[in-house]
Amino acid sequence: MNIPIRYEWSQEEIVVVAEFFDLIAQTQEKGVDASVLKSAYRAFKHVVPSKAEEKQLFKDVDEQLNLSCYKVVKQANEQEGKIQA
Repeated sequence: MNIPIRYEWSQEEIVVVAEFFDLIAQTQEKGVDASVLKSAYRAFKHVVPSKAEEKQLFKDVDEQLNLSCYKVVKQANEQEGKIQA
């Protein structure tokens, strides 16, 4: 998967975004603990506070993984334990 990044982000911010999208991808393969994903999403939102930019990044990843990042995050917020896309 090609992680969408912005050149104005610091190396630490790129790592935060990459780790978040890696967790999204893992939900397809083996599932991810909802609390881990929620924590990664909070860190992601510090890097990408804009809803419009979030939607664009999600769209880029959605097309690559053939899933909905929004639905995965929503599922993590609505339940506890392991989630799977």
